[in-house]
Amino acid sequence: MLLRAVFAILFAAICRVDAQEALTDALPAPADATQQPIPESAWLDLRQNAPQNSKIQNAPVWVEALTLLPTETTEVAPMSKSVFRIRVRQPSPDYQVLFFRLFFDDKADQQPELIAWDESGTHVLRSGTLGAGMNLPSSDSVLIPMTGASSIDIEVPGDGKTVRGAYLDWMTSSEVVHPVNTEHRDMIPEPFSSVPTLHAPPDDVENFGTVTATLAAEAIRIGAQTQEGAAFQFSIEAQPLTALLSFEIADPRIDAPPEIYLNGQDIGPASLTLPDLGDPAYRGEVQPLSTQMHFNYTGWLRAQKIVPAASLKAGTNDLVVVNGADTGASAVRATQIQLKYIWDKSDYLLRAGH
Repeated sequence: MLLRAVFAILFAAICRVDAQEALTDALPAPADATQQPIPESAWLDLRQNAPQNSKIQNAPVWVEALTLLPTETTEVAPMSKSVFRIRVRQPSPDYQVLFFRLFFDDKADQQPELIAWDESGTHVLRSGTLGAGMNLPSSDSVLIPMTGASSIDIEVPGDGKTVRGAYLDWMTSSEVVHPVNTEHRDMIPEPFSSVPTLHAPPDDVENFGTVTATLAAEAIRIGAQTQEGAAFQFSIEAQPLTALLSFEIADPRIDAPPEIYLNGQDIGPASLTLPDLGDPAYRGEVQPLSTQMHFNYTGWLRAQKIVPAASLKAGTNDLVVVNGADTGASAVRATQIQLKYIWDKSDYLLRAGH
């Protein structure tokens, strides 16, 4: 029996609403931003067991202080919580929205939350719990309106050692155009990648002879053994010309992408769309008795695989996604398949033999 652990992806609605409003009204345009010094981005190392070769932590001047405040247990909250408090000053009144990406170990009972405060101690924003409780290294992004806010708390149950770091950058705006006849995709701008979040349509969609069908929108934990894979079963009326499998994967090893099995046949590994190597989400690991460092991406990446048409059959098909060999656990979400059929307006070539 294949393991299928389902997780709900949580992202607080209040963050989305505030971010949408802030993006339209509160951000300076790039032309305005160039008239003054552009504030540096900040990387804050929040690990409590810093390695010996780590450097003294430097931060831009707009990050005024970073403090770890372990909180006491109370009758209302019997489990202890730790608080990382980051005191922030706006570089100028033009910068009013802060991009905040938190890196953490996504444990079900230790999911972090971001809370923005003003000088009077009033909440400006509460993100709700981040992550999905997958028990994997992960990261989550929030847009924080900073008008009036002066401090951001990272509140996490326990001793806070599941929190690894934070990337902060100020936001600007630019005019974006969208084709009116294609899906409009909401997108939180990520500093190191231009690939938007993959959305899984609730119903099958047909466009220009191509059918897009969602196999599973929810997150499913996978391992490196076949019996630990994510299993999907779907039916098709006729064999397509070609097919494309797409999904997002959390914490993959970038040199060992997941393997795809279709109707009992190994059709090869998927391809990962990788962000810039400067992304702090890359995490290196060296195995015992090995000199080679391997990297995992502690966030969600787009994965795709061309499915050979000959491997598909009319009727029921079984598809399994298994993590790469010797890579441990990951999770997949928004899994979907596109089937391309003959369309009377498509461009086809029939090459004559010699």
